[in-house]
Amino acid sequence: MTTVSPRDQAFISKLTGIIDSNIGNESFGVNELARESGLSLYTLGRRLHSINGKTVNQFIRELRLQRAMELLRNEEYSVSEVAYRTGFGSPAYFNKCFHEHFGFSPGKIRKGGNVIQKADSQAGLNDNGEPIIIMDSIGNGDPKKKSRQPGMIPFAGTLIVILATAAVAFFIYTRVHKADQKNELMPPDGRISIAVMPFQNMTNDTVWDIWQNGIQLNLITSLSNSEMLKVRQTETVNGLLKAKGYTTYMSITPSVASSVSQSLDAAFFVSGSISQAGNTIRLNARLTDSKTEETQSSFQLDGTPELILQTIDSIATLIQNSLLISRLEKERPDLLPKKHNFPTQSPEAYRYYLMGQGAYYKNDFSTAIEYFLQALSVDSSLVSAMTGISTAYYNLSNYTIGKEWCLKSRELYDQMSLKDKIRNDALYAIYFRTLNDRIGYLRQLVALDDQNPMVWFNIGDSYFEMFEDEKAIPCFEKALEFFQKWETKPYWGAFYYELGICYHRTGQYKKEKKLYRKADRDFPGDPMLMDQYAWLDFALGDTAGANRHLEELIAVRRKESWSEARIASYLAYVYSMAGMPEKEEESYRQALLLEPENPARMNALAYFLIDKDRNIDEGIDLVDKALEITPDNYTCFHTKGWGLYKKGKYSEALGLLEKSWDLRPIYLHKLYLHLEEGRKTASR
Repeated sequence: MTTVSPRDQAFISKLTGIIDSNIGNESFGVNELARESGLSLYTLGRRLHSINGKTVNQFIRELRLQRAMELLRNEEYSVSEVAYRTGFGSPAYFNKCFHEHFGFSPGKIRKGGNVIQKADSQAGLNDNGEPIIIMDSIGNGDPKKKSRQPGMIPFAGTLIVILATAAVAFFIYTRVHKADQKNELMPPDGRISIAVMPFQNMTNDTVWDIWQNGIQLNLITSLSNSEMLKVRQTETVNGLLKAKGYTTYMSITPSVASSVSQSLDAAFFVSGSISQAGNTIRLNARLTDSKTEETQSSFQLDGTPELILQTIDSIATLIQNSLLISRLEKERPDLLPKKHNFPTQSPEAYRYYLMGQGAYYKNDFSTAIEYFLQALSVDSSLVSAMTGISTAYYNLSNYTIGKEWCLKSRELYDQMSLKDKIRNDALYAIYFRTLNDRIGYLRQLVALDDQNPMVWFNIGDSYFEMFEDEKAIPCFEKALEFFQKWETKPYWGAFYYELGICYHRTGQYKKEKKLYRKADRDFPGDPMLMDQYAWLDFALGDTAGANRHLEELIAVRRKESWSEARIASYLAYVYSMAGMPEKEEESYRQALLLEPENPARMNALAYFLIDKDRNIDEGIDLVDKALEITPDNYTCFHTKGWGLYKKGKYSEALGLLEKSWDLRPIYLHKLYLHLEEGRKTASR
């Protein structure tokens, strides 16, 4: 049994005290612990690992779980309350970590003989009858539904890379859900085969000749410890090289290494060189596909001659991580653009990031946030996760927190690549600038890579929001062309919905009908298509068909627990698209009749009466009642301001329109248009 010295005990006690004082802060992680302990992250990780063999992140998480166990045994809080009190981002993540650590779920801790129940909370749909907006990670909106270069790290940080990632390699590997048996990287036993070539001495110092084989041997030994790899051994590789006549290592070209690796049935090979500048030794290593001779990853690490073994271990860790990330790439190619850079060097963070993207593309934004937060707990500089959280909160209509995460991501702006900076600017424009600004940034992304359907869709969506359908249509069509070429369906049904609306608003009913048939094949039974079929049938004179689709839509929404008032309010939107103002007004009045004290229902009917010039006075009376209930409601200020404008009270109207604009949570084009019209008229 290992004895912990009093000095080490005091060190662990100090760390424990710091974590305990921040136990409820889910943002408290490895960087914060290092800062408060007065140590560098490297020193903290090295010392902690020398004492108990744990990584810093593991130490924090396990202490949180111990405190959670104590709270559960005290029987004062529910599982959900314990999760948040001990710094876990969600009850679901807490349950997962708790089960993995203790072997049973927190619900098994009994209270008075009864199992403590887990409180589930899911974000519901907007109950005000307002369309929810869905955004992608660079700011796409769907009104139908509301640093350093990879592989280049300083040697001072290499040991922490080992501590933080080597331990999780097998953890992640064993949790890869779908092994692609067609992939030649995946032999029958599931391991990735790899060969390591001797390194080439480029130092002009024969002292380093011995390390040509020394680096090869140590890499093979280190990589062989991974259960995800099948490593060809030194004797096998060098024996084949000798048999082929390659006795001088400078003659081992990439073609030679590829030929030897294929002869050994190795999917990848590692090659590299040693160089020297003063007392600094640089190891250059490349991970190459044996069949295509394409470089998968390259690494350049600097160290001193005394620490050459640690540098080799770091190279081995980076190789394992690169192969693991490649595995994850092949597991979820649907989540990634055709051309991209890895957003993180941590396989654990990258795996959580991909899981977040998967949940995001299923419109499960709450789960996506949980996974993105887990990714950030491993790699706090993962900007893609921050922007994912920001847009997920946007889609949940929580603009305040969405803005906070957007601004948080901006703190790392100087460390971003050019493409990430432009993406971040596009997201920032959603919250703080205009749609034209957003389009400008998206056009810059097209200039960098015109093969990304998401960017084309985002441009189309921006024009769509500004009701510039003629400009939106070619962008939406361009986005769909990529999925047709790739023989896969779009990420979301919104790729069809918004184009369908543009076709409808421009009277292109034949194209609209053809589009919906394709959408129905890709997204069968999607209720978002039922309303679009309905207004198209109305436009084509097929009232019976339209009513049939509306009946299907109502049945689905009732199963989803929509209130009758919400259904009536949504039907008003359908009749608006169908150009049926009488039915539209009837639906708005029905919604208000069902919920007479709901200010959102009052405002919806009021805006319709004012905007369509059907009864402006009644509309103003209704919105005044709504303002009595919600005196700071920007939508109500806008409605009343627009009503006063219609009555010719331009000065009073402008004051309310400006107040509405100042209170709005994000850029809203209709508010902008009315404000500009009010300003121009008032100035005259």
